[in-house]
Amino acid sequence: MDIRIALRGKKKVSAHFDQFEIISDQPESSGGEGSAPSPFDYFVASIGTCAGFFVQSFCQARHIPTDGIEIIQTMVRDEQTHLVSSIHLAIRLPASFPEKYRAGVITAVNACSVKKHLVQPPQVTVETTIAAS
Repeated sequence: MDIRIALRGKKKVSAHFDQFEIISDQPESSGGEGSAPSPFDYFVASIGTCAGFFVQSFCQARHIPTDGIEIIQTMVRDEQTHLVSSIHLAIRLPASFPEKYRAGVITAVNACSVKKHLVQPPQVTVETTIAAS
């Protein structure tokens, strides 16, 4: 899949793929307008939303209602590097959730492709090219 990135002025950048456009901005404290999530915010949110997809799919396959299920994602940053050093996903289940499926929900989340890519990150290469006139 190709994603085309466009520079939209000030601190805004957009990504175009399939029929979608994702617009990112920076917070005002970083010179942006705060009009959209930052690229990093999208990145970390993709972990939780991927987990949510797998929890929802797990429940739907077993006809378990998803009402009241919530995932709380907490990140810890290293004070020296300012990088995220750990991510914790807490899946809050309602009291009515079947006990026999609690471990299965965790197994389902561990199948998340975003999480798997963090465990075994892809190689990222960067190059420049000159556009044809």
